[in-house]
Amino acid sequence: MKTTFRKFAVVLATALIGTLLTATANAGCGNLQQIKPGASLHRQSWQGQGDFESGSLQLIADYGDDPIVGLWRVTFTAEGNVGPGLPPDGTVIDNAFVQWHNDGTEIMNSSRNPATQSFCLGVWKKLGLLRYKLNHFAISWDPNTDPNNPLGPANVRENVILSSDGSTFAGTFVIVQYNSAGKVLVRIKGLLSATRITPDTAARSLFQN
Repeated sequence: MKTTFRKFAVVLATALIGTLLTATANAGCGNLQQIKPGASLHRQSWQGQGDFESGSLQLIADYGDDPIVGLWRVTFTAEGNVGPGLPPDGTVIDNAFVQWHNDGTEIMNSSRNPATQSFCLGVWKKLGLLRYKLNHFAISWDPNTDPNNPLGPANVRENVILSSDGSTFAGTFVIVQYNSAGKVLVRIKGLLSATRITPDTAARSLFQN
């Protein structure tokens, strides 16, 4: 009887270890492609139909489903700038392609001359229902002044409101260009408008602005 019980205990322990290893493998490897950044994971109940049902991890929050995520065509238009050399109201500052990512980061391909830097990298935060703020930076260059060293960082800040159907957003922006020592060289503000680009967006629609 003792020998039989000892064999049963060994089999039971082996089954439990196998169950735990299976749960760990599923959490650490097999399901990683299904988990999006910003999601929280809670262990599900170990109770099930069988006596020893393997555990798993349950997705309870998904940051990646935010409606601002996607590809956009964004137009920056000067508004409210007063001073010598500043653009008058209605001047288009930029027509850019912008990607808002589901991990809270953003990248913009500007219509600026690539020699002066045409890419900005940013981060965004949701402020409330359909409201967002964005903070991004570019390393600007002035080839006419110094082709070997950057002019300094440019900071672009935006506050936007997404439409209820998620197809457009609008808001305000401020662009501040600094030199390498941190002195403000120029500050431009204005309005922005954006249209979502989808897999069905025709190229001709991008030339209307």
